[in-house]
This record gives sequence, C-alpha cells and structure tokens, in this order.
Amino acid sequence: METWRPIHIARHVNTPYPPIEGQTGPQRAGIGPKRPLLGYIFTALLDAPLNDALHGHPFAQVFGPATSSSSDGQYFALGGRGEDAGDINAKYGQAPGVRFYTHISGRYGPFNVKVISAATSEAPYVVDGLLYHDSDLMPTTHHTDTGGVSEHVFALMHLLGFRFAPRIRGLKGRRLYSADAVSAYPTLEPMLSGRLDINLIRAHWDEILRLAASIRTGTVTASLIMRRLAAFPRQNGLAMALRELGRLERTLFTLDWLEDPGLRRNASHELNKGEARNSLARAVFFHRRGELEDRGREAQQHRASGLNVVLTAIALWNTAYLARAVDTLRSEGEVIPDHLLTHLSPLGWDHINLTGDYVWEAETGLEAGEFRPLRPGLFQVKAA
Repeated sequence: METWRPIHIARHVNTPYPPIEGQTGPQRAGIGPKRPLLGYIFTALLDAPLNDALHGHPFAQVFGPATSSSSDGQYFALGGRGEDAGDINAKYGQAPGVRFYTHISGRYGPFNVKVISAATSEAPYVVDGLLYHDSDLMPTTHHTDTGGVSEHVFALMHLLGFRFAPRIRGLKGRRLYSADAVSAYPTLEPMLSGRLDINLIRAHWDEILRLAASIRTGTVTASLIMRRLAAFPRQNGLAMALRELGRLERTLFTLDWLEDPGLRRNASHELNKGEARNSLARAVFFHRRGELEDRGREAQQHRASGLNVVLTAIALWNTAYLARAVDTLRSEGEVIPDHLLTHLSPLGWDHINLTGDYVWEAETGLEAGEFRPLRPGLFQVKAA
C-alpha cells in the first residue's frame, strides 16, 4: 500500500510515475510496465467502494437525490509524444486533444469516465456511462447539455427506462412532430415540422426491442451501435424507426420543458454539478500544464480513471467533515435550517494543498472513529 500511494498520486496529478525503492533500470526510472499496472489495480479497487461510501453517507442526501445524474465532456490537450494520438477540434484551438466524458451523480460522485476523441459527438456515450459502471448507483433521470442530445439517444433512454432531460441550446428553433396531421393541433402548428411515421416504428418494433435488450445485457455497447446506425440513417430501416421514436420522445420532452419551470431548474442545477467537478479536475490535474503525454488510449483511460478516484475521495472527505462541522455548530446553539444545506458542495479545494511534497505518516495519531480537528487546537469531533 505504501508503494501504491505515490504511484496513484502520480496518475491523478499527471506526473511521470515515481521510482520504486529496490528497483533499478527502466522499472526504477518510471518507464517500465509495472507502474501503470499497479496504478490501474489501485484505481479498480477504490473506484466503486469510494463512490458507494459517498452516496451512502447520511449527509450526502442534502446535495440531491442519488437517482439523478448528468454527464459532460472535458477537453484535455495532448502534449509531447502523446500529440499524435489526438484529434483537433476547432472549438478548443489548434492543438490535438481528447475529452474525458464523465458521468456524475446528483451527490457529486463521478461514477464513470470514458476517454473519447475531441472531434466526435458525445451523444453515443451517454447511455454507456449509465449502464456500464461498477458502483451500486441506479440513476433514473439523466441530464446533458446539447452535445449529448440526439434522437437516437432519446429513443434508447426511453426504451432502457431512463428519463432523459437535457438542456438543449436553441430549443425555440427545434421543430416538433405529431402523430396526426399538423392541422389537428392549431395551437402548436407553428412549432410542428411534420408527422411521425408510426407505421415505420411498428414495422421495426421487434428489432428495436432486440436492440434495447442487447444493449441492456452488454452484448453490444450503446456507443458502438449508435455510431453504426448514425453512419447510414437513410438506408437502414432500424435506424430510421429509432429516429422516429426519438422524435416522439423529444417532442413530449419539449412540451414538458416548456410547461414545467421545475424541470428546467433541476436540469441546470444538475449540470452545474458537472461544471463544478470539471473545475476541481482542472485544479487537480495540474502537472505538465494539464497536458496528457500518454500516447495509447488505454493509458489515457487509466489516467482519467485515476483522476476520477481522487475527485471522489475529495468529495467523500469534504462530505464527512461538512457533516461534523454542521453538527458542531448546531451543538453550540447555531440555527442552521436544512433547506440552506442544499446549497453546499463537497467539491471545494481551497483547504487542500495540491502542490508540494506528498508525505504519508505511518501513524496518524487517530483511533478508529476519530477525525482530524475542524479547527486545529480548538476541538476534536468524534463519531457517535
């Protein structure tokens, strides 16, 4: 464990892997295969347990429901020998890079991350993160921004039992569809673009259900099949039927969005949690100017997963001590209404020294159930 700690820290702050005592040659220099392997094992062992601990903490309930989630991509430039492995997206400049597409729960826990091209659409990866993760989370409502929206995503999310509630840019310019003639809805006629092909959906309904079952069981990933379907939408009957179903779901969602201010407010609130996570990730991933030098996609994925573990650890640490701070203030007579606690976030890092030497003491001086003082020298809060 003492050996793995500096290896994992190296992974999350984007530094070269440190040497291991007692080794020589390439292994000691940090360029052999053992370090990435150890870091990957360490990440795999901690990822799901840390997330489950965060979501199971009693105080985490104040942050929001665990059944809500959101996803967003964060761009990281590639530098050094990793430049050849990236793609250029004019939105981020002329440097090659990749994106870490991360799913985060309503309680600020990042439970899935996928390294994707900087030039590809985020939409195919929305469903992947909800289905293929190791934590005990079971989200039911998911939010994205415009980058995660497509008609195929709307259709698959409905078929798989998720409520898809994205925040769509330029929604007023998006056309809606009706099952009957447009003239049957005079109030909505200016917003309607055409009539849904219900017969096409019926003709391919069995194929649609088989597709959904294959994705749910992991026989094929959602991202793979969606990329395949998007490649030939005009020639493939299944893709066209799925698109019609997606148009139906998008129309129903848009009407809900226009009618329900709470839905709009919740979507923005959940997406802001993802933005807060991205800010913390940028602060933590500081070495080499925040540029990735890993050339292979597998190594980049390990780096992204290691970053996620540390962000979850910070959120869990902050949650535990926020709970004790609130309990201490209330025990001293302070009035802290519960509704104000919903504005707290466990992703602050002003109190964390991210730079300098990382030193682990063999003895912390704390017994089981004890915690560090909230204000050194003033008081010590212990678990009940």
